[in-house]
Amino acid sequence: MKNLKNTVAIVTTLAFLTACGDTVGDRALSGGAIGAGAGAVGGAVLGGSPVTGAIVGGAVGAATGGLTKKKDVDLGKPVWR
Repeated sequence: MKNLKNTVAIVTTLAFLTACGDTVGDRALSGGAIGAGAGAVGGAVLGGSPVTGAIVGGAVGAATGGLTKKKDVDLGKPVWR
């Protein structure tokens, strides 16, 4: 349980740094991708499951990206545009 709490804390912190793009879809997609990567790494480092970390991180990142506005966090144009 402690590993899950640590993973969620790390993913949540990193999720606030995610999301680039002008549209809600771009921000949710980039946030989900960055969150999934960070969650997988966090899950592996903390001795948990990288898959679980990726799922949680992707969900948190996508939600954060979709709920933030460009003026809140702007990391530039997404790589797919």
